Amino acid sequence: MTPDVPHTIRSAPGLARLARRLAAPAIALVLALAALAACKPADGAASDLRSWTDDLAFRISTQPMPPRAREDVLYKVVIRDKKTGNPVEGGEGRIFATSRDGANTWDALTPGPEPGTYYGKLRYITSGDWAIAIQFRRDSLQVLQRIDWMQGVRQSTTTSF
Repeated sequence: MTPDVPHTIRSAPGLARLARRLAAPAIALVLALAALAACKPADGAASDLRSWTDDLAFRISTQPMPPRAREDVLYKVVIRDKKTGNPVEGGEGRIFATSRDGANTWDALTPGPEPGTYYGKLRYITSGDWAIAIQFRRDSLQVLQRIDWMQGVRQSTTTSF
């Protein structure tokens, strides 16, 4: 004896056709999202500033990003030889900035543990646009090379009275 199955529980032929129609676009969407996630750099390299002089290539990142006024902002500067791509070690330089109203901040670039990586820390006293520059040379016998850019600095998240 076959149990009576209400008509509403049975699969309608149109429902199966609709499921097949939606399966392909859904799979394509999942694959596209997975590919997009795989392409995004995990270390934030997409937001790095890249700049070049005659023979040096610079990749600059900040922590935090975007920089905030009245907080320490750590600049990581990776410097490579423009022609060979080799890291530049043993160099010396500085990072400095000036606001529109004449406030200044600067720091020496100190070598980091990674080859060709240097660190400098700036503390912006006001928010707004700042003109920033790095001067760097491979050694004390070389001429200083300079790169410049504008950096937007946001308001501090801390309040002080």
